Amino acid sequence: MPVDQDAQSGSTPVGVGVGRGQDPSVRRRAWGVLALLVCLMLVNYADKVVVGLAGVDMKKDLGLDDAQFGVIQSSFFWLFAVGSILGGWLGGKIRARWLLAGIAAIWALSLAPMAAQAGFTTIIACRVLLGFAEGPTTALAMQVAHSWFPAHKRAVPSSIVVAGAGIGPLIAAPVLTWVIAEYSWHMAFGTLAVFGAVVALLWLLAGDSGPEATSTGHGAEGTTVLPERVPLTRLFGTGTLIGMMLLFFVAYANTSVKVSWLPLYLREGLGYDAETAGNLVALPYLGSAIAVILAGVASRALTRRGVGNRLTRAVLPACLVLASGLCTIGFSTLDRGAPQMALLILGSCLNSAGYGVAFAGLADVVPAAQRGIVFGIVTGVYSLGGVIAPMVIGELVASGESVAAGYGDGFMVLGVTMIIGAVIALMFAHPDRDAAKLAAKA
Repeated sequence: MPVDQDAQSGSTPVGVGVGRGQDPSVRRRAWGVLALLVCLMLVNYADKVVVGLAGVDMKKDLGLDDAQFGVIQSSFFWLFAVGSILGGWLGGKIRARWLLAGIAAIWALSLAPMAAQAGFTTIIACRVLLGFAEGPTTALAMQVAHSWFPAHKRAVPSSIVVAGAGIGPLIAAPVLTWVIAEYSWHMAFGTLAVFGAVVALLWLLAGDSGPEATSTGHGAEGTTVLPERVPLTRLFGTGTLIGMMLLFFVAYANTSVKVSWLPLYLREGLGYDAETAGNLVALPYLGSAIAVILAGVASRALTRRGVGNRLTRAVLPACLVLASGLCTIGFSTLDRGAPQMALLILGSCLNSAGYGVAFAGLADVVPAAQRGIVFGIVTGVYSLGGVIAPMVIGELVASGESVAAGYGDGFMVLGVTMIIGAVIALMFAHPDRDAAKLAAKA
Protein backbone atom coordinates (compact mmCIF):
# COMPACT_ATOMS: atom_id res chain seq x y z
CA MET A 1 0.00 0.00 0.00
CA PRO A 2 1.42 3.41 -0.92
CA VAL A 3 2.33 5.70 1.94
CA ASP A 4 0.24 8.89 2.19
CA GLN A 5 2.16 12.07 1.47
CA ASP A 6 0.93 13.67 4.65
CA ALA A 7 2.23 10.71 6.66
CA GLN A 8 5.60 11.20 5.02
CA SER A 9 5.58 14.89 5.88
CA GLY A 10 4.98 14.51 9.58
CA SER A 11 1.21 14.19 9.94
CA THR A 12 -0.39 11.76 12.35
CA PRO A 13 0.79 8.18 11.67
CA VAL A 14 -1.47 6.00 9.57
CA GLY A 15 -3.43 3.59 11.72
CA VAL A 16 -4.11 5.94 14.62
CA GLY A 17 -7.80 6.30 13.85
CA VAL A 18 -10.19 8.80 15.28
CA GLY A 19 -12.81 7.18 17.41
CA ARG A 20 -10.76 4.00 17.97
CA GLY A 21 -9.78 5.04 21.46
CA GLN A 22 -6.04 4.99 20.77
CA ASP A 23 -5.05 8.64 20.97
CA PRO A 24 -7.25 11.42 22.45
CA SER A 25 -4.93 14.05 20.97
CA VAL A 26 -5.69 12.77 17.48
CA ARG A 27 -9.41 12.96 18.23
CA ARG A 28 -9.07 16.57 19.38
CA ARG A 29 -7.01 17.42 16.31
CA ALA A 30 -9.65 15.85 14.07
CA TRP A 31 -12.40 18.08 15.43
CA GLY A 32 -10.12 21.11 15.25
CA VAL A 33 -9.39 20.46 11.58
CA LEU A 34 -13.11 19.87 11.02
CA ALA A 35 -13.81 23.33 12.49
CA LEU A 36 -11.31 24.87 10.06
CA LEU A 37 -12.97 23.06 7.17
CA VAL A 38 -16.29 24.54 8.27
CA CYS A 39 -14.67 28.00 8.18
CA LEU A 40 -13.42 27.34 4.65
CA MET A 41 -16.90 26.30 3.55
CA LEU A 42 -18.36 29.33 5.34
CA VAL A 43 -16.21 31.76 3.35
CA ASN A 44 -16.71 29.69 0.18
CA TYR A 45 -20.49 30.11 0.26
CA ALA A 46 -20.42 33.69 1.51
CA ASP A 47 -18.41 34.46 -1.64
CA LYS A 48 -21.13 32.83 -3.73
CA VAL A 49 -24.09 34.66 -2.18
CA VAL A 50 -22.65 38.18 -2.26
CA VAL A 51 -23.55 38.84 -5.92
CA GLY A 52 -27.16 37.94 -5.24
CA LEU A 53 -27.26 40.27 -2.22
CA ALA A 54 -25.66 43.10 -4.19
CA GLY A 55 -27.59 42.30 -7.36
CA VAL A 56 -30.16 45.11 -7.29
CA ASP A 57 -27.48 47.76 -6.70
CA MET A 58 -25.12 46.21 -9.24
CA LYS A 59 -27.82 46.12 -11.91
CA LYS A 60 -28.70 49.74 -11.23
CA ASP A 61 -25.11 51.03 -11.13
CA LEU A 62 -23.97 49.09 -14.20
CA GLY A 63 -27.19 49.27 -16.21
CA LEU A 64 -27.60 45.49 -16.44
CA ASP A 65 -30.79 43.71 -17.48
CA ASP A 66 -31.94 40.35 -16.06
CA ALA A 67 -30.36 38.31 -18.84
CA GLN A 68 -26.98 40.04 -18.37
CA PHE A 69 -27.15 39.53 -14.63
CA GLY A 70 -27.91 35.86 -15.27
CA VAL A 71 -24.70 35.68 -17.29
CA ILE A 72 -22.74 37.16 -14.37
CA GLN A 73 -24.25 34.60 -12.02
CA SER A 74 -23.58 31.76 -14.43
CA SER A 75 -19.99 32.88 -15.15
CA PHE A 76 -18.96 31.75 -11.68
CA PHE A 77 -19.48 28.17 -12.87
CA TRP A 78 -17.83 28.38 -16.32
CA LEU A 79 -14.51 26.96 -15.07
CA PHE A 80 -15.90 25.47 -11.88
CA ALA A 81 -15.79 21.93 -13.33
CA VAL A 82 -12.23 22.44 -14.61
CA GLY A 83 -11.12 23.62 -11.16
CA SER A 84 -12.92 20.71 -9.51
CA ILE A 85 -11.21 18.07 -11.61
CA LEU A 86 -7.78 19.75 -11.50
CA GLY A 87 -8.05 20.27 -7.75
CA GLY A 88 -9.12 16.66 -7.23
CA TRP A 89 -6.10 15.47 -9.21
CA LEU A 90 -3.77 17.77 -7.27
CA GLY A 91 -5.36 16.52 -4.04
CA GLY A 92 -3.49 13.26 -4.46
CA LYS A 93 -0.18 15.00 -5.19
CA ILE A 94 0.01 18.12 -3.04
CA ARG A 95 -0.28 18.19 0.72
CA ALA A 96 -3.72 19.41 1.82
CA ARG A 97 -2.22 22.12 4.02
CA TRP A 98 -0.65 23.89 1.05
CA LEU A 99 -3.32 23.14 -1.53
CA LEU A 100 -6.33 24.44 0.41
CA ALA A 101 -4.40 27.47 1.69
CA GLY A 102 -3.43 28.36 -1.88
CA ILE A 103 -6.99 27.94 -3.09
CA ALA A 104 -8.35 30.21 -0.34
CA ALA A 105 -5.70 32.82 -1.19
CA ILE A 106 -6.89 32.86 -4.81
CA TRP A 107 -10.46 33.47 -3.55
CA ALA A 108 -9.25 36.60 -1.78
CA LEU A 109 -7.31 37.81 -4.83
CA SER A 110 -10.30 37.31 -7.14
CA LEU A 111 -12.58 39.32 -4.85
CA ALA A 112 -10.20 42.25 -4.37
CA PRO A 113 -10.80 43.99 -7.77
CA MET A 114 -14.53 44.08 -7.03
CA ALA A 115 -13.82 46.36 -4.07
CA ALA A 116 -13.01 49.11 -6.57
CA GLN A 117 -14.94 50.30 -9.62
CA ALA A 118 -15.47 47.34 -11.95
CA GLY A 119 -17.31 46.96 -15.23
CA PHE A 120 -19.26 44.05 -16.71
CA THR A 121 -16.19 42.36 -18.24
CA THR A 122 -14.07 42.72 -15.09
CA ILE A 123 -16.84 41.29 -12.93
CA ILE A 124 -17.18 38.27 -15.20
CA ALA A 125 -13.40 37.70 -15.19
CA CYS A 126 -13.30 37.87 -11.39
CA ARG A 127 -16.26 35.52 -11.04
CA VAL A 128 -14.73 33.01 -13.46
CA LEU A 129 -11.45 33.01 -11.47
CA LEU A 130 -13.33 32.69 -8.19
CA GLY A 131 -15.39 29.79 -9.52
CA PHE A 132 -12.25 28.05 -10.81
CA ALA A 133 -10.62 28.36 -7.37
CA GLU A 134 -13.72 27.37 -5.42
CA GLY A 135 -14.50 24.42 -7.70
CA PRO A 136 -12.46 21.82 -5.80
CA THR A 137 -13.19 23.13 -2.31
CA THR A 138 -16.08 20.83 -1.39
CA ALA A 139 -14.38 17.74 -2.79
CA LEU A 140 -11.09 18.50 -1.05
CA ALA A 141 -12.84 19.39 2.21
CA MET A 142 -14.66 16.05 2.12
CA GLN A 143 -11.44 14.21 1.31
CA VAL A 144 -9.67 15.81 4.29
CA ALA A 145 -12.63 15.28 6.63
CA HIS A 146 -12.85 11.60 5.68
CA SER A 147 -9.11 11.23 6.32
CA TRP A 148 -9.72 11.97 10.01
CA PHE A 149 -12.62 9.57 10.62
CA PRO A 150 -13.15 5.83 9.96
CA ALA A 151 -15.70 4.83 7.33
CA HIS A 152 -18.64 4.08 9.63
CA LYS A 153 -18.31 7.46 11.38
CA ARG A 154 -18.11 9.74 8.35
CA ALA A 155 -21.77 10.71 7.95
CA VAL A 156 -21.76 13.24 10.80
CA PRO A 157 -18.40 14.92 9.97
CA SER A 158 -19.41 15.08 6.30
CA SER A 159 -22.66 16.75 7.28
CA ILE A 160 -20.87 19.22 9.55
CA VAL A 161 -18.61 20.26 6.66
CA VAL A 162 -21.64 20.80 4.45
CA ALA A 163 -23.29 22.77 7.27
CA GLY A 164 -20.56 25.34 6.77
CA ALA A 165 -22.13 26.04 3.39
CA GLY A 166 -25.32 27.06 5.18
CA ILE A 167 -23.60 28.96 7.97
CA GLY A 168 -21.69 31.13 5.47
CA PRO A 169 -24.73 32.76 3.83
CA LEU A 170 -26.56 32.74 7.18
CA ILE A 171 -23.93 35.09 8.59
CA ALA A 172 -23.16 36.85 5.32
CA ALA A 173 -26.74 37.73 4.33
CA PRO A 174 -27.56 40.19 7.13
CA VAL A 175 -23.98 41.42 7.57
CA LEU A 176 -23.31 42.06 3.88
CA THR A 177 -26.78 43.55 3.40
CA TRP A 178 -25.91 46.07 6.13
CA VAL A 179 -22.49 46.76 4.55
CA ILE A 180 -24.11 47.33 1.15
CA ALA A 181 -26.78 49.63 2.61
CA GLU A 182 -24.36 51.64 4.76
CA TYR A 183 -21.41 51.77 2.37
CA SER A 184 -21.61 50.12 -1.06
CA TRP A 185 -21.65 46.78 -2.81
CA HIS A 186 -17.94 47.30 -3.49
CA MET A 187 -17.25 47.30 0.25
CA ALA A 188 -19.03 43.94 0.60
CA PHE A 189 -16.57 42.35 -1.82
CA GLY A 190 -13.64 43.97 -0.04
CA THR A 191 -14.84 42.61 3.30
CA LEU A 192 -15.00 39.07 1.92
CA ALA A 193 -11.52 39.41 0.40
CA VAL A 194 -10.09 40.20 3.85
CA PHE A 195 -11.89 37.31 5.53
CA GLY A 196 -10.75 34.94 2.78
CA ALA A 197 -7.14 35.90 3.41
CA VAL A 198 -7.53 35.36 7.16
CA VAL A 199 -9.04 31.88 6.70
CA ALA A 200 -6.26 30.96 4.27
CA LEU A 201 -3.68 31.88 6.91
CA LEU A 202 -5.48 29.92 9.65
CA TRP A 203 -5.64 26.82 7.49
CA LEU A 204 -1.96 27.16 6.60
CA LEU A 205 -1.09 27.26 10.30
CA ALA A 206 -3.29 24.42 11.58
CA GLY A 207 -4.96 22.45 8.78
CA ASP A 208 -3.90 19.14 7.22
CA SER A 209 -4.98 15.62 6.28
CA GLY A 210 -5.41 12.89 8.88
CA PRO A 211 -4.58 9.24 9.63
CA GLU A 212 -7.43 7.64 7.67
CA ALA A 213 -6.16 8.93 4.33
CA THR A 214 -5.22 5.42 3.15
CA SER A 215 -7.86 3.41 5.00
CA THR A 216 -9.79 1.00 2.77
CA GLY A 217 -12.25 -0.30 5.33
CA HIS A 218 -15.93 -0.09 4.55
CA GLY A 219 -18.99 -0.18 6.73
CA ALA A 220 -19.43 -0.39 10.47
CA GLU A 221 -17.45 -3.57 10.77
CA GLY A 222 -15.10 -3.00 7.84
CA THR A 223 -16.44 -6.21 6.25
CA THR A 224 -16.00 -4.99 2.69
CA VAL A 225 -12.44 -3.97 1.87
CA LEU A 226 -12.07 -1.99 -1.32
CA PRO A 227 -9.02 -2.50 -3.52
CA GLU A 228 -6.33 0.15 -3.39
CA ARG A 229 -7.30 1.39 -6.86
CA VAL A 230 -10.13 0.75 -9.31
CA PRO A 231 -10.18 1.87 -12.97
CA LEU A 232 -12.13 5.12 -13.19
CA THR A 233 -14.30 3.73 -15.97
CA ARG A 234 -15.42 0.94 -13.64
CA LEU A 235 -16.04 3.32 -10.75
CA PHE A 236 -18.10 5.71 -12.84
CA GLY A 237 -20.01 2.78 -14.30
CA THR A 238 -21.43 1.82 -10.91
CA GLY A 239 -25.04 2.66 -10.16
CA THR A 240 -23.98 4.57 -7.05
CA LEU A 241 -21.73 7.00 -8.92
CA ILE A 242 -24.29 7.46 -11.70
CA GLY A 243 -27.21 7.96 -9.34
CA MET A 244 -25.33 10.21 -6.92
CA MET A 245 -23.92 12.44 -9.65
CA LEU A 246 -27.41 13.03 -11.01
CA LEU A 247 -28.74 13.63 -7.51
CA PHE A 248 -25.98 16.14 -6.83
CA PHE A 249 -26.65 17.79 -10.20
CA VAL A 250 -30.30 18.58 -9.49
CA ALA A 251 -29.61 19.45 -5.85
CA TYR A 252 -26.82 21.83 -6.84
CA ALA A 253 -29.06 23.43 -9.45
CA ASN A 254 -31.39 24.27 -6.56
CA THR A 255 -28.50 25.52 -4.42
CA SER A 256 -27.09 27.71 -7.19
CA VAL A 257 -30.49 29.28 -7.87
CA LYS A 258 -30.90 30.00 -4.17
CA VAL A 259 -27.45 31.60 -4.03
CA SER A 260 -27.85 33.51 -7.29
CA TRP A 261 -31.48 34.59 -7.46
CA LEU A 262 -33.18 34.24 -4.08
CA PRO A 263 -32.33 37.77 -2.84
CA LEU A 264 -33.56 39.26 -6.11
CA TYR A 265 -36.66 37.06 -6.11
CA LEU A 266 -37.59 38.32 -2.66
CA ARG A 267 -37.11 41.95 -3.70
CA GLU A 268 -38.16 42.06 -7.35
CA GLY A 269 -40.55 39.13 -7.49
CA LEU A 270 -42.22 39.40 -4.09
CA GLY A 271 -41.69 43.08 -3.29
CA TYR A 272 -39.82 42.86 0.04
CA ASP A 273 -37.56 45.77 0.95
CA ALA A 274 -33.78 45.31 1.08
CA GLU A 275 -33.51 44.84 4.86
CA THR A 276 -36.39 42.38 5.03
CA ALA A 277 -35.06 40.46 2.04
CA GLY A 278 -31.60 40.25 3.64
CA ASN A 279 -33.08 38.81 6.82
CA LEU A 280 -35.36 36.39 4.95
CA VAL A 281 -32.46 35.13 2.84
CA ALA A 282 -30.73 34.02 6.03
CA LEU A 283 -33.62 31.76 7.11
CA PRO A 284 -33.17 29.01 4.48
CA TYR A 285 -29.46 28.87 5.28
CA LEU A 286 -30.13 28.65 9.01
CA GLY A 287 -32.55 25.80 8.44
CA SER A 288 -30.15 24.10 6.02
CA ALA A 289 -27.24 24.21 8.48
CA ILE A 290 -29.39 22.53 11.11
CA ALA A 291 -31.01 20.05 8.72
CA VAL A 292 -27.75 18.81 7.24
CA ILE A 293 -26.36 17.96 10.68
CA LEU A 294 -29.61 16.27 11.72
CA ALA A 295 -29.52 14.17 8.55
CA GLY A 296 -25.96 13.11 9.34
CA VAL A 297 -26.88 12.21 12.91
CA ALA A 298 -29.92 10.26 11.69
CA SER A 299 -27.82 8.40 9.13
CA ARG A 300 -25.21 7.54 11.77
CA ALA A 301 -27.89 6.36 14.22
CA LEU A 302 -29.44 4.10 11.59
CA THR A 303 -26.03 2.68 10.70
CA ARG A 304 -25.38 1.85 14.35
CA ARG A 305 -28.68 -0.03 14.41
CA GLY A 306 -27.53 -2.19 11.53
CA VAL A 307 -29.40 -0.46 8.70
CA GLY A 308 -27.57 -0.86 5.38
CA ASN A 309 -25.77 1.96 3.62
CA ARG A 310 -28.22 1.89 0.71
CA LEU A 311 -30.95 3.22 2.99
CA THR A 312 -28.81 5.52 5.15
CA ARG A 313 -26.57 7.01 2.45
CA ALA A 314 -28.51 6.68 -0.82
CA VAL A 315 -32.26 6.35 -0.26
CA LEU A 316 -32.26 8.95 2.53
CA PRO A 317 -30.62 11.80 0.55
CA ALA A 318 -32.62 10.96 -2.60
CA CYS A 319 -35.89 11.14 -0.67
CA LEU A 320 -34.85 14.46 0.86
CA VAL A 321 -34.17 15.97 -2.58
CA LEU A 322 -37.42 14.56 -3.94
CA ALA A 323 -39.35 16.18 -1.09
CA SER A 324 -37.46 19.43 -1.72
CA GLY A 325 -38.57 19.34 -5.35
CA LEU A 326 -42.18 19.04 -4.25
CA CYS A 327 -41.74 22.02 -1.93
CA THR A 328 -40.15 24.04 -4.75
CA ILE A 329 -43.15 23.38 -6.97
CA GLY A 330 -45.45 24.23 -4.07
CA PHE A 331 -44.01 27.63 -3.20
CA SER A 332 -43.79 28.61 -6.89
CA THR A 333 -47.60 28.41 -7.10
CA LEU A 334 -48.33 30.46 -3.95
CA ASP A 335 -48.59 34.19 -3.44
CA ARG A 336 -46.39 36.10 -1.01
CA GLY A 337 -47.05 35.19 2.59
CA ALA A 338 -46.15 32.88 5.49
CA PRO A 339 -47.18 29.58 3.77
CA GLN A 340 -45.00 30.40 0.77
CA MET A 341 -41.98 31.27 2.92
CA ALA A 342 -42.49 28.11 4.98
CA LEU A 343 -42.36 25.94 1.85
CA LEU A 344 -39.39 27.88 0.48
CA ILE A 345 -37.42 27.39 3.71
CA LEU A 346 -38.46 23.74 4.09
CA GLY A 347 -37.46 22.99 0.49
CA SER A 348 -34.06 24.56 1.03
CA CYS A 349 -33.51 22.57 4.22
CA LEU A 350 -34.46 19.27 2.62
CA ASN A 351 -32.29 19.92 -0.43
CA SER A 352 -29.20 20.68 1.64
CA ALA A 353 -29.74 17.95 4.24
CA GLY A 354 -28.67 15.08 2.03
CA TYR A 355 -25.34 16.47 0.77
CA GLY A 356 -23.09 15.23 3.58
CA VAL A 357 -24.77 11.82 3.78
CA ALA A 358 -24.53 11.40 0.01
CA PHE A 359 -20.80 12.17 0.06
CA ALA A 360 -20.39 9.49 2.73
CA GLY A 361 -22.20 7.12 0.37
CA LEU A 362 -19.75 7.98 -2.41
CA ALA A 363 -16.81 7.31 -0.07
CA ASP A 364 -18.20 3.81 0.56
CA VAL A 365 -17.44 2.79 -3.04
CA VAL A 366 -14.32 4.88 -3.80
CA PRO A 367 -10.85 3.72 -2.65
CA ALA A 368 -9.18 6.22 -0.34
CA ALA A 369 -6.31 6.92 -2.73
CA GLN A 370 -8.77 7.93 -5.47
CA ARG A 371 -11.24 10.02 -3.49
CA GLY A 372 -9.61 13.31 -4.42
CA ILE A 373 -9.87 12.83 -8.18
CA VAL A 374 -13.26 11.07 -8.02
CA PHE A 375 -14.81 13.69 -5.73
CA GLY A 376 -13.34 16.36 -8.02
CA ILE A 377 -14.90 14.81 -11.12
CA VAL A 378 -18.24 14.37 -9.36
CA THR A 379 -18.15 17.99 -8.23
CA GLY A 380 -17.24 19.10 -11.73
CA VAL A 381 -20.16 17.21 -13.24
CA TYR A 382 -22.77 18.41 -10.78
CA SER A 383 -21.46 21.98 -11.01
CA LEU A 384 -22.97 22.07 -14.49
CA GLY A 385 -26.26 22.49 -12.68
CA GLY A 386 -24.86 25.76 -11.41
CA VAL A 387 -24.01 26.83 -14.96
CA ILE A 388 -27.40 26.00 -16.42
CA ALA A 389 -29.89 26.86 -13.66
CA PRO A 390 -29.03 30.57 -13.06
CA MET A 391 -29.06 31.27 -16.81
CA VAL A 392 -32.40 29.51 -17.27
CA ILE A 393 -33.92 31.49 -14.40
CA GLY A 394 -32.56 34.73 -15.88
CA GLU A 395 -34.05 33.98 -19.29
CA LEU A 396 -37.42 32.99 -17.83
CA VAL A 397 -37.56 36.14 -15.67
CA ALA A 398 -36.65 38.29 -18.67
CA SER A 399 -39.26 36.65 -20.92
CA GLY A 400 -42.08 36.23 -18.40
CA GLU A 401 -45.36 38.12 -18.54
CA SER A 402 -44.22 39.73 -15.32
CA VAL A 403 -41.18 39.43 -13.06
CA ALA A 404 -43.17 37.37 -10.55
CA ALA A 405 -44.53 35.09 -13.30
CA GLY A 406 -41.02 34.56 -14.69
CA TYR A 407 -39.71 33.52 -11.30
CA GLY A 408 -42.70 31.22 -10.79
CA ASP A 409 -42.03 29.47 -14.10
CA GLY A 410 -38.36 29.10 -13.25
CA PHE A 411 -38.96 27.53 -9.86
CA MET A 412 -41.61 25.20 -11.32
CA VAL A 413 -39.13 23.87 -13.89
CA LEU A 414 -36.50 23.52 -11.18
CA GLY A 415 -38.82 21.52 -8.91
CA VAL A 416 -39.82 19.08 -11.66
CA THR A 417 -36.17 18.56 -12.59
CA MET A 418 -35.27 17.79 -8.98
CA ILE A 419 -37.99 15.16 -8.69
CA ILE A 420 -36.84 13.40 -11.86
CA GLY A 421 -33.22 13.35 -10.70
CA ALA A 422 -34.12 12.07 -7.24
CA VAL A 423 -36.24 9.23 -8.63
CA ILE A 424 -33.41 8.09 -10.92
CA ALA A 425 -30.98 8.21 -7.98
CA LEU A 426 -33.35 6.03 -5.94
CA MET A 427 -33.29 3.46 -8.72
CA PHE A 428 -29.52 3.37 -9.27
CA ALA A 429 -27.59 4.19 -6.08
CA HIS A 430 -26.63 1.19 -3.93
CA PRO A 431 -23.31 1.62 -2.04
CA ASP A 432 -23.29 -1.80 -0.36
CA ARG A 433 -23.89 -3.68 -3.61
CA ASP A 434 -21.37 -1.70 -5.63
CA ALA A 435 -18.66 -1.86 -2.96
CA ALA A 436 -19.05 -5.65 -2.84
CA LYS A 437 -18.78 -5.89 -6.64
CA LEU A 438 -15.64 -3.78 -6.71
CA ALA A 439 -14.07 -5.83 -3.92
CA ALA A 440 -14.94 -9.09 -5.70
CA LYS A 441 -13.18 -7.96 -8.89
CA ALA A 442 -10.03 -6.86 -7.08
